[in-house]
Amino acid sequence: MSTEYGSPIYKGRIGTADAAIVQELRQRGGTLLGKTQCAAFAMRDPPPTRNPRNLEHTPGGSSSGSAAAVAAGMVPFAIGTQTTGSVLKPASYCGVTGFKASYGLLSLDGVLPYAKSLDTLGFFTHSPADMLLLWEILGHSTGRQEDFAVGVPEPMVEVEPEMTAAFRNVLSSLRKAGVSTRPVDIAAMLTALVDAQRTIAYYEGARFHQQRFNEYGDRLGFLASVVREGLQISDGQYSDAMQLAAQGKVRISDICKTTPVILVPAATGVAPLGLSFTGNSNMNSPWSALGTPAISIPMPVGKELPLGLQLTADHGQDARVIRTAVRLQQILGS
Repeated sequence: MSTEYGSPIYKGRIGTADAAIVQELRQRGGTLLGKTQCAAFAMRDPPPTRNPRNLEHTPGGSSSGSAAAVAAGMVPFAIGTQTTGSVLKPASYCGVTGFKASYGLLSLDGVLPYAKSLDTLGFFTHSPADMLLLWEILGHSTGRQEDFAVGVPEPMVEVEPEMTAAFRNVLSSLRKAGVSTRPVDIAAMLTALVDAQRTIAYYEGARFHQQRFNEYGDRLGFLASVVREGLQISDGQYSDAMQLAAQGKVRISDICKTTPVILVPAATGVAPLGLSFTGNSNMNSPWSALGTPAISIPMPVGKELPLGLQLTADHGQDARVIRTAVRLQQILGS
């Protein structure tokens, strides 16, 4: 099948082998129905994909077509990848469930790299319950239902007013239903990790794609600017960013001992109008830097554009975060 990296440079390129995840799904009885459009090189150049919830708005990116295909009812699930916010943000924008697994848990063999310290496989489904079933079909433990306090950032992370209102309404509904919440002081850490994640992604992405840039230059679109800027990032800056991420991992692991799941908005707001901008990933990039499992589920917002609730947990607690998402979605009825 055509494997063009979302770039016109590779128009007509045919893949020679299945990625490891596709091989596994085929072995488990899956049927590949087709390929979806992604942003060029899994970055920011928008594909022609539109948001099924409102065709005038972006579906997000870079896994644009995967989120849109599930939202439009074309497929029961789709594969995506995340280095910054490429699964969780499109899921929020399109009103579906998006899950990013723990870093390193799922094989990326056959996937074009962006940043080796961040690239992670993910999936889109119609609901958290579907995601749990998919996780089980893939041979992973689904754990058991647990009762525990969930963490909520205090002070609140900075997002658009409509997301703030929806997030607070969800917290109120969960508390009324008996869900225990506990404040966690992570807003400053998340802000710092946005910059650290960007430094890591640009540094690694520039070095992986440098030869491609030497060959194609500005024809690479946004990737060209990543290479130019990334090559200016020093080894020391990269090392500092990696150290900040490592410190964050220790802190989140410690927080999760008392609050095993943390709730945050899945995007800064609704899907932006137009197709030229795939959206702000600041709500997702910290968790990419930390390598934690994270899932976005739709919040009840009536007939307006979708907004997602993001749940994350300590590295390796993938089943816990999916199971909690199932429970919260049942409570919210979204």
